[in-house]
Amino acid sequence: MTSAATPTPVEADWDRAPSVLEGARTLELTTEDCNLPYWLRHVAGTMLRRLSDGSVPDEGPTAAVCEPGPLRDALVDEFTFRHLAEEKAARALSFLVFHAPRTDDLEFFATQLIDEARHARIFREHLLRVGLSAAQIEAEVARTAVTTAAEVLDPLEEFGLQVLRDQGDFHGGVLVLTVLVEGILAPAAELSERKWRPLDPSAALVERGANMDEIRHLAVGSSVVRRYLTEHPEERPRLLDLVAEGRRLWEKLPMEEVLFRRESFFQEGLAQHADLIGDYEIWPGRRLIDTGIEERMEAAGRWSQETQEARLAYMLLSDSAR
Repeated sequence: MTSAATPTPVEADWDRAPSVLEGARTLELTTEDCNLPYWLRHVAGTMLRRLSDGSVPDEGPTAAVCEPGPLRDALVDEFTFRHLAEEKAARALSFLVFHAPRTDDLEFFATQLIDEARHARIFREHLLRVGLSAAQIEAEVARTAVTTAAEVLDPLEEFGLQVLRDQGDFHGGVLVLTVLVEGILAPAAELSERKWRPLDPSAALVERGANMDEIRHLAVGSSVVRRYLTEHPEERPRLLDLVAEGRRLWEKLPMEEVLFRRESFFQEGLAQHADLIGDYEIWPGRRLIDTGIEERMEAAGRWSQETQEARLAYMLLSDSAR
């Protein structure tokens, strides 16, 4: 007799997975829950298969982003940045795999490495779908690498590599990736998924798939740190110092300027393509067409702070932690 098929867990189900904000704040998963058999069965075998077999519909980009203009400029700016961020995350994760203390830890972070490498590819490949040539994409990636990536991503990468590569600090590295990278960028990705839905449904689908992975990464990374501090409470001051150092670094980075430029392109595109947006609400009670640059940036910043606070409390690294 064959056993019944294993149900798809909610976080890997396109129809039931929570938003990145809800999942990042509430979902609890461990490396035992999300080891290699989990990834093969529920991510590669179900979540990704549903994309490839067409059971998750892909409406494709609209003409608004397939023609030169501010909307496509906003998309290119964002997706080249995301491509480089995901690529750097994949490279950094190799050190977590190397230093993983247990088999389930090794397997989970090996799958996260694959996830991030896959994200880097899909963000780049989407630019082909909106009409850029391979040569144009190479040029945009090169430009971003020496501008916004150099200003924002390179300092973050160096900070993370000091912990992961130079110090061989597995749990400190998990904390850096969970709080200072995933925990800050994931809420911005949630905003991106929402704002592109009426203008480039396929871009929103790319974001949705990546966000489903990030929910899992945030939840499992948080559980790794929580278990470590439960077993080694004397390590709490050291990890708190690491969080404080990372936050000081973030405050020096020009991320607001990067986002403002991107949202300025997007705002100009909104005015040109209001007919595509109609009464679509970016969040309950608020139409996308009525939002401005500062309002969207403020929402992403608020979501980032709330997500960080929730994850830090869960990891026993906040004043509210018990």
